[in-house]
Amino acid sequence: MLKLAVFDFDSTLMDGETIDFFAAELGIKDEVSRITEAAMAGELDFFESLQKRVGLLKGLEYSKVEKISQNLPYMNGAKETIKELQNRGMKVICFSGGFRSATGYAKGILGYDADFSNVLHQKDGRLSGLVGGDMMFGFSKGDMLVRLQNILDVSESETLVCGDGANDLSMFAHAGTRVAFCAKEVLRKEANIIIEQKDLRLILEKI
Repeated sequence: MLKLAVFDFDSTLMDGETIDFFAAELGIKDEVSRITEAAMAGELDFFESLQKRVGLLKGLEYSKVEKISQNLPYMNGAKETIKELQNRGMKVICFSGGFRSATGYAKGILGYDADFSNVLHQKDGRLSGLVGGDMMFGFSKGDMLVRLQNILDVSESETLVCGDGANDLSMFAHAGTRVAFCAKEVLRKEANIIIEQKDLRLILEKI
């Protein structure tokens, strides 16, 4: 029986990449998107790619960061799927290599139990180009998942994970139910459930 469900945020619970929405404000969406794509395909080190992308956001007004973070398009079925998993007795957690400004706000809307993500450093009302937090490295999601499993006394076989990119691989290594959601090939190879349509409710039919 499943007891813990962990979802990625960008391109999983949310339809898009938060950092691309920020970059669009500065007119550098294409440049940042290329780095994001390469990182999610496993072609770049996640930590290095995150530092590089956030560095390009230096100077963006934090008020714009907050406004964008509060107007993101959530994935079809996200709220309903989370609610149903909780009704089945699961804790539902969000792990994101993205940002607390987005995942913290979305928690109140989508209803998951907790979020672990990164924080964009700001100074004098603008982004400094620096970032820190819970999900900085390629191994971070797996590392945090194991710690949560120990705290909650949940086994790998009782754990579901869902994501789309290479930085989700580390949590796939510690879960019995591994959902690749509209995912990169590098992640699809490690999944035992593959969802091709942008509707999270399809997961409910598979578990």
